[in-house]
Amino acid sequence: MAIRTIDVSRLAAEAGGIYEAVAIVAKRARQVSSKMKSDLDEKLSYFEGFGPEMEDSRMADEQVRTSVDFERKAKPPEVSINEMLNHEIYFRNPNEENL
Repeated sequence: MAIRTIDVSRLAAEAGGIYEAVAIVAKRARQVSSKMKSDLDEKLSYFEGFGPEMEDSRMADEQVRTSVDFERKAKPPEVSINEMLNHEIYFRNPNEENL
């Protein structure tokens, strides 16, 4: 996977500052990571409980394919940064609402 640079000034402009942008992106990345982990656990839970059937090459191949597909997905920080740059994240500053 190629590394690409991030326009930090665009992120800062979206959130009102670089520190706010980092906090928002980090929180969203944790949410995305949690969702991805639960999806993977759900898919892999199908393979639990199989005994001798698990030695079948088709079952093993399917389990490997599920894991490889998960590894190929975009990583949570990348997803959250793209969402921020595409205006797909809703965020608010509770301190500004009280003014």
